Amino acid sequence: MCLECTEGEHREHVTVPLRDVLEQHKSVLKNQLDTVRNRKFLTCVCYFSVRLPQLTAAIGLVNEISKQLTERKNEAVTDISNTFDELEKALHQRKTALITEVENICSTKQKVLQTQLASLLQGKENIESSCSFTEHALSHGSATEILLVQKQMGERVSALARHSFPEHPHENGHLKCQVETDGLRRSIQNLGVLITTGAVGHTSVATGEGLRHAVVGQHTTITVTTKDKDGELVKSGNAVLKAEIVSPDGVCTEAEVVDNKNGTYEVGYSLRSEGEFTFSLLLYEQPVRGSPFRLRAVKLSDVLQSPEDVKRRVKSPSGGGGHVRQKAVRRPSSMYSTTKKKENPIEDELIYRVGQLQRPTGVTVDMNGDIIVADYDNRWISIFSSDGKFKFRVSLVSACLLLFLH
Repeated sequence: MCLECTEGEHREHVTVPLRDVLEQHKSVLKNQLDTVRNRKFLTCVCYFSVRLPQLTAAIGLVNEISKQLTERKNEAVTDISNTFDELEKALHQRKTALITEVENICSTKQKVLQTQLASLLQGKENIESSCSFTEHALSHGSATEILLVQKQMGERVSALARHSFPEHPHENGHLKCQVETDGLRRSIQNLGVLITTGAVGHTSVATGEGLRHAVVGQHTTITVTTKDKDGELVKSGNAVLKAEIVSPDGVCTEAEVVDNKNGTYEVGYSLRSEGEFTFSLLLYEQPVRGSPFRLRAVKLSDVLQSPEDVKRRVKSPSGGGGHVRQKAVRRPSSMYSTTKKKENPIEDELIYRVGQLQRPTGVTVDMNGDIIVADYDNRWISIFSSDGKFKFRVSLVSACLLLFLH
């Protein structure tokens, strides 16, 4: 309240003390807060009661995968250490063998050379001693002494002159170790490959009529396209994908998984009997989107249907409880399209239809695979399961309040 309102020309106006206004506003805010709390409790308790167990399960699952990842890391480190320890041991053994072989070759050659050297030294000593003795006798001996030794010395000198000595080397000094290391170094640098992908089950998709329909005795295939947590295509292979087809009585049918090495996988199977089956696709032990699928196998004779049967099959069901699978009309090519075959054939195929919506303006998928659709004209958000079954709906006002409070 300004000074003009209390002392000036406006002093006749009705005024209220500031403390009373403050109490009035505090009371209004308190009532609004209580209303919000009550509204939150009434509108959120059901939703949270559903979500909390799911969040608890998700926390346990993520912790388990984190534990598995740590265990796999420790196993990989152990395998790498053991492998290189064995290689180091093998290298040491080869080193010892080469050194031993060098010692043996050198020793053999040395024996031959030493034998030849001893023979040469002995011959040289005999010649030198004979020559020295003869020269001494001739220089200092008497006539009688010369005559006495002349015959013996002559024979000895003659024998030495005729003797053949091993004057040419009996061995060579060639000894070299040649080790080709370039190829080995390249092999060591490329030794070991770490195999992993960023693929996760809840974003990866499976496509093909074989997910829900099969003909007994015929080979059927479906395609699994792996994606990462952001929904981006994974373009490398080696993901751990398992396929299980189980009949109501628990009989399991084997399915073959072929890795295309580009992030897609072909799953082929052949059923021997007709009936209802459960078709599960597990990526790293986690279900891909929509798994498990309800698969029905029929005889070939039952496939041929009348036009009326076909019309009834493709007719859209009422409500949000059912779904059908059919080929959609392919979109016409645009100026940005290309005739090149796509690596992941997952577009232009209707998976199923859900509910009856009025002007849907947004759709997303939560961490559990549930489909969340914002229906503008109906003023609510509808939640469907991953296979298109209606679960529950929340008004847009309540949903916005939930987001605000969260």
